[in-house]
Amino acid sequence: MKKLTTIVVTMALLMTSKVAIADDDIKNEEFNPITTGVTSLSITPDARGASMGDQGAATDPDVNSQFWNPSKYAFAYSKAGVSISYTPWLRKLVNDIFLANLSGYWKIGSGDNQAVSASMRYFSLGEINSTDDGGNAMSSINPFEMSVDVGYSRKLSEKFSMGVVLRYIYSDLGFSNYSGTDQTTGASAFSADISGYFNTYPMIGRNECQWNLGFNISNIGSKVSYNGGDDPAFIPTNLKLGTAFTFPLADYHNLTISAEANKLLVPARPRLANYDNQEEYEQALQNWKDMSSISGIFKSFSDAPGGFKEELREITFSIGAEYSYNQQFFLRGGFFNENKYKGNRKYFGLGAGFALNVIKLDAAYMIATAQNSPLDQTLRFTLSFDMDGIRNLFNR
Repeated sequence: MKKLTTIVVTMALLMTSKVAIADDDIKNEEFNPITTGVTSLSITPDARGASMGDQGAATDPDVNSQFWNPSKYAFAYSKAGVSISYTPWLRKLVNDIFLANLSGYWKIGSGDNQAVSASMRYFSLGEINSTDDGGNAMSSINPFEMSVDVGYSRKLSEKFSMGVVLRYIYSDLGFSNYSGTDQTTGASAFSADISGYFNTYPMIGRNECQWNLGFNISNIGSKVSYNGGDDPAFIPTNLKLGTAFTFPLADYHNLTISAEANKLLVPARPRLANYDNQEEYEQALQNWKDMSSISGIFKSFSDAPGGFKEELREITFSIGAEYSYNQQFFLRGGFFNENKYKGNRKYFGLGAGFALNVIKLDAAYMIATAQNSPLDQTLRFTLSFDMDGIRNLFNR
């Protein structure tokens, strides 16, 4: 029977998450990151959000709001937009892994207070070789993960909107472990997002400023079941809470300061080290496998072995800033922080953007604080089109 060479190790590195190497002073029993299936759903797709420290729950609406907070589309300035983003992933280790993302929205109705949106993402893990039991190369596969979603957002008042997204998820990681054939088997899931966005314009002195608040509970849905159902996994259900404040520096010059907190609403997988004997561990692991995704959301707030202190460690934080000149030139920066016992991802984001008529180009660059982090020097590019502006050009 054929088997995949180091497929589990490869997946652990290639997806979002716990790629930073823990410090030497981290005790093994305390290093306890949350693990999920289809972790590519957590990868930031667009350059703007990445350059601000991986955040966007409360920043101004843009074409890529579907990932961050789809309720922002109801406040979008243009009637419609489309964007495509490309991220060469783990470029320090390999050169054939990437994330591609396509997003768009269209404001409907005469009141300019509601919008429909959609996005599609494709995460390719490149080529992975398989071997026989003797270690001889047999063939290769190209595992991938993808998702397609549609959303609707609406203003409930002049200052507040809400949105919902429905998503189909497919993960194909390789050969079946039990079929003994070359046929690949994939895992599917369905999920939904619920979000809200509030903005107001307070006066500070003689300046009209802008203050935003936003939340998004994403990927509320079913589990994915690998290996014919023998290895179920929670999808990365996540809670985002963010705020952003924009104030004018001078005519045409604005500065936005933003902050965001995230928590995975996923129960921790049991570890043998936390149980007195093998039997108790096996029972806890089976209970974890049998747990529904909705029960897992509530349990995620109280299941950490280290109690409330460890629950707080599961929250990631990011801060960011964006300078804009006349909404045509942008400079951005941010920092993302994850507790060292929960993955130890810490990195700076830098980026710039340029808008000309109906086209906008954004780029982002990641600088990891750990020298051995494979996420260091990650690049992202996003190209956006103002479809309403394009239509006006043709109607002249």
